[in-house]
Amino acid sequence: MNEKDDLMFRAASQYYLQGQTMERIARDLRVSRPTVSRLIAQARAAGMVRIAVDPGRRGTPSPHAQALEEAFDIRVHLVPVRATASPAHRLADVARRAASLLADVVADHHTIGVAWGATVAAVAAHLPLRPLEGATVVQMNGGVNRVSSGLPYVSEILQSVGDAFDAEVVLFPVPAFFDHATTRQAMWRERSVRHVRDLLDHLDVAVFGVGSLTAAVPSRVYAAGYLDDVERERLAASGVVGDVCTILLREDGTWDDIDANQRATGLPPTDLARAGRRLCVVADHQRAAALVAALRAGVVTDLVVDTATARAAVARLGQSAGQPLTV
Repeated sequence: MNEKDDLMFRAASQYYLQGQTMERIARDLRVSRPTVSRLIAQARAAGMVRIAVDPGRRGTPSPHAQALEEAFDIRVHLVPVRATASPAHRLADVARRAASLLADVVADHHTIGVAWGATVAAVAAHLPLRPLEGATVVQMNGGVNRVSSGLPYVSEILQSVGDAFDAEVVLFPVPAFFDHATTRQAMWRERSVRHVRDLLDHLDVAVFGVGSLTAAVPSRVYAAGYLDDVERERLAASGVVGDVCTILLREDGTWDDIDANQRATGLPPTDLARAGRRLCVVADHQRAAALVAALRAGVVTDLVVDTATARAAVARLGQSAGQPLTV
């Protein structure tokens, strides 16, 4: 083993096996942090690091997963969770699977869109360390509201993803909803905002949950001051069941004629659908209506979901014994 191979091996071993940070490895090897990132990437390319997936652990295909796959031409990654599991336990199990999937699909030089929220925060907490070359993590929807900047919460989620992939992190420091549509139009012309929007126009991978007006684990957009009680009641009366990236959706998947979406800063479904892989993560059967809305809006390529939520989504789609789904 030559000197470079030895450095690659030592860097990869410390990173993957010992869980050491790149800063610590750089000090131990007496090299720069970017050099550590390159050494780890080169170790992967040289075959020193291997990731194995055991196909035998997939188990028996679920009829609910198959129904969703066939109805919407998506991949369903079903997570079996016992019926008596607490909402927190259910979320942790699904987030763990989603984190593994996300780490598997990202690659060097990818632009990775991340929507903030309770579900994605759980995914970020379970991400394995997988340094990439030239990757960028970008915030997909604004996080500021009338009572809080939202920045510590949002930036912690984005930075966790960035740290896992050794990626540049680009925040989007605008409100989740502007007070006026004209304000959004003006802000969209600002160069700093255009830079973020240009990145969002070229996403390779996007990861997001679905917000819901009703959920076992409250959706942050409805529980943290982004929308007041009057606004939530008005939205529910107009058929809104939830959101993706703070773009509000009806259960039939429609969104573009909802007034609040003219003030929202998240990616509209038509824009989100341009991302190559779109990982939707849901771990709450009470979000089934919002999940159906997201599926009908066409924003999902990969659904990571627990058994109960998949079953509830199929039920909402109108499946009855021996009859096809209505989509």
